[in-house]
Amino acid sequence: MTTSFAPDIPASLRDFAGSLTLVGCGNMAGAMMARWLDLGLAPERVTVVRPSGAAVAEGVRVVTDIAELAPVSGLVLLGFKPQQLADSGPAVARALAPDATVISILAGVALADLEAMFAGHHCIRAMPNMPVREGEGVVLLAGERDAAVDTLMAGLGYNQWLADEAAFDLYSALSGCGPAYLYRVIEAMTGAATRLGLPQDEALAITKAMVRGASGSALRSPLTPGELVAQVASKGGMTQAGLDVLDSDGQLAAIFTDTLRAARDRGKELADAARG
Repeated sequence: MTTSFAPDIPASLRDFAGSLTLVGCGNMAGAMMARWLDLGLAPERVTVVRPSGAAVAEGVRVVTDIAELAPVSGLVLLGFKPQQLADSGPAVARALAPDATVISILAGVALADLEAMFAGHHCIRAMPNMPVREGEGVVLLAGERDAAVDTLMAGLGYNQWLADEAAFDLYSALSGCGPAYLYRVIEAMTGAATRLGLPQDEALAITKAMVRGASGSALRSPLTPGELVAQVASKGGMTQAGLDVLDSDGQLAAIFTDTLRAARDRGKELADAARG
């Protein structure tokens, strides 16, 4: 069961009054932070903890050890690798103020594990995908809803709170991993067109434009994907000839079933690794 909403993306986060601490700032956490800063989040409200001490954005404070910040209040986003939770989690837990809220984007790590590590603190599990950088992402969330978290996540794109966390890894495989699979499809179609004789740059440009238009029409249309396919394909036509290959023996459905299963199962393995 899910509780979903697609909130209006805030025009500005200039009035956001909370504080945000990112423990780790890799690709995903960095994309989230960059989007929030673009929306007007004051850099002085953001602190990043990273061992390298390397700068992340103008005006954002960077420290190498979270102990320097103790006690840490407000929202604390865990942006390191899930396998590092057993080693990094205790230091974070020691530094937290009683009112801190922990947001984890650690793949596969369940709420129960977070609540055990950060006992007494409000914990939220989140899984964004990379299009959050442009405000067109999907963010899955589990845990007790929080108004400040809602405000920040709304700026990243479509949000969905899951009433039942049990299927979180499968949802994550679909929305969190899904962009990479779509990029691979774009790469494959471009490669195929190139092998058949089109210039690579033209093939890529046309494929990107086609995907943009097709995805936009799928979002706007009340029709199912199957009904949209029927609108494009005519019996005995070019499109149908290609569909006959894609649909042969259910190969395409089987490939994506196996793909999502593998990603989901890896999430469970990462959870086991996070528990040490």
